[in-house]
Formats: sequence, C-alpha cells, structure tokens
Amino acid sequence: MSVIHTIDLNFMGFPGTIASYLIPHAYGAILIECGPSTSLPALLAGLKVHGFSVSNVTDVLLTHIHLDHAGSAGWLARHGVRIHVHPAGAPHLRDPEKLLASARRIYGDQMESLWGEFLPVPPDMLSVPQNGGDIEVGGLNFRAIDTPGHADHHFVYVLEDLCFSGDIGGVRLMNSRHLRLPMPPPDFHLGRWRLSLRRLCELPIRRIAPTHFGIYEDADWHLKALGQTLDEVESWIDATMPSNPTVEDLNEQFIQWSRRRSLEAGVRPELIEYYETANPSWMSSYGIQRYWRKYCSDDRDSS
Repeated sequence: MSVIHTIDLNFMGFPGTIASYLIPHAYGAILIECGPSTSLPALLAGLKVHGFSVSNVTDVLLTHIHLDHAGSAGWLARHGVRIHVHPAGAPHLRDPEKLLASARRIYGDQMESLWGEFLPVPPDMLSVPQNGGDIEVGGLNFRAIDTPGHADHHFVYVLEDLCFSGDIGGVRLMNSRHLRLPMPPPDFHLGRWRLSLRRLCELPIRRIAPTHFGIYEDADWHLKALGQTLDEVESWIDATMPSNPTVEDLNEQFIQWSRRRSLEAGVRPELIEYYETANPSWMSSYGIQRYWRKYCSDDRDSS
C-alpha cells in the first residue's frame, strides 16, 4: 500500500481545513491538490517535514480549479512540476483571466488576502487526462473519474483502495461523522451530483480523502452520508426557494439551518467556524439561488 502524507495547509490560520496529499514515488513525489498561493509556506514546510522540497515534486493532480485547490499550480509549474487537470479546467489554468475576474466579483477586497497570486500554467506543463484515464508516475497508477455537480471541471482520483474526492465527496472535518456540501456558483447541480455519487459508489474503494479534510477509512459510511446530505439539502431548497427570498435572506436562513444541522450531528460549537472557513455558507447561498433560477422552473435534474 502506498505511503500517503496529509499536509495541513493551515488556511487563514485554521488547521484541518485544506489538505494537500503527498505521495512519494520511485523518483520523487506527487501532490493531490496544492492549495492557494497564500498557503505556499505551509505546503513547503509540510514537504520539508517529510524530507522533500519543491524540486522533488514531479506532478500535481488537481481535482478542480477552484482557488482553494489550485491557486498555487502556476507557481509550482514554474518550478518544474507537471499539473494534471480536467479538460474543462485546463484552458482556465493556461489563461486564468476569466476565472480570476469571476472570483474578484465574488470575493472583492478579500481576493488577495484569501488566495494570493494565481499564475498561469505554461501549456507545456499541463497534462489533461480523460474520464476513466490512467495517470502513471513513478510506479503509481491513478484513475481519473469525471464527477460534476460541485463543478463541471471536477475529477476524483483513485489510487488502490483510496478515492481522493476533492469537493464532490463533501466537507468533513476533525474526524467527525458529519458532512456539508460545498455548493458554489456557477456549476452546482443536484442531479449531476447524484450521478457522480452513483459513480463513486461503483468504485472499488475502502477509503476516501476529501480535500476538506483528511483520510477516512469508512468510505461506505461516507458515501451513504453523502446521499443523505444531498436529500436533506434538496428538501431544504424545495421548502425555502418557492418564496423567492433575496440572497441576503437566503444566506441568513441557510447559515442558521447549516448550524442547527451541524450541532444536531454532534459538531462542537467551536468547530462551526472551521466548517465555515473550509466551506463558506454564503458561497453556497449564491450557488443555490443560481441553481434554482436556472433549472428548477422546469426540470430539477435537467442538464
């Protein structure tokens, strides 16, 4: 079984919220996710703890291109690291202007402090696997599986019995048995998420590693809980959205519902802020509103 180290990127001073997974191989190491540029010091320190430096990293496998997962990819590529990414995400790594313009509209003045610099990835440092394709590096073999629902440019990667689930597997912190769904605009879609869950359930996995956060040995329980969470979110949306709340009202209702749900699941009150750091409720409010307006007037699961 491959050795896998969890590097805590200590995002915004909150431990256990964003992970990068370090996997040594025959002539270096691979990272699953690289985090934002603001977390580069923690990433480099984590590499050093395990006897590596950036010069030893040969490849980064990105589950998707959101800034908390991929923000430092361009910096790493300029240090000789090959970047693997979904075909729909690759153009935005080569030329990130549209991605960054969209992010600036969302984050405003917080853009720099949250994410830092986002450098383009040189085309010759990009690798674009296809759905179901294998990535072989240094004796390791990863299978890339297309899994939309959170983002249309989302892969999970399967190594042996472990699924690196990015955000499609939900957010699960502090070794808890509690999941939240990250539902940002513009791609959140319940029907596609359910199809991706079906794909995950068909994989021969025993362990699951969401980027937020950690490696869990109970993949069967996790995927069942993911399905239940999708059901709960859908019921909440169905009950809340017909009244056409403003995004401000929607956000207040969703924050309160998410908090109650977490507390009822046994999450300690002081850990709610960690969940909000890893997965801001206000971001999901925008995603829910866009999803409802775009899809739910006709067919919820339409594509």
